[in-house]
Amino acid sequence: MSPQTQASSRQVDGPLLKVTDLRTAFRTDRGLVKSVDGVSFTLDRGKSLGIVGESGSGKTVLSRSIMGLLPKRNTERSGSVVFEGQEIINLSLSERRKVWG
Repeated sequence: MSPQTQASSRQVDGPLLKVTDLRTAFRTDRGLVKSVDGVSFTLDRGKSLGIVGESGSGKTVLSRSIMGLLPKRNTERSGSVVFEGQEIINLSLSERRKVWG
C-alpha cells in the first residue's frame, strides 16, 4: 500500500488519539517501579492537550509509552493506544513509522 493510499484509508472521524488504561512499569533489582498507572484520555482532531506535572511525575515516560519508544528490555506496558482508529501499542517500530507517515 502506498503512503498516499494508506493515509487516505485512515479513519477520518472519531478521535485522533485515544489512550485507555495505559500502564508502564520498569523492572529493577528492587522490584517493579510503576511510572504510568492507568492513564486514559481522548484527543480529538484539531484540539490540543497539555500534560503537566512535577519533575519526575512520568510525563516523558507517558509520551514515550504512547509512541512506543521505551526499551522493551525491563519495561512492562499495557493498555490501549489507538491512533487514527488503529491500535498501535504492539506495533513494531517500522509499522509505527508507516502509521505516523
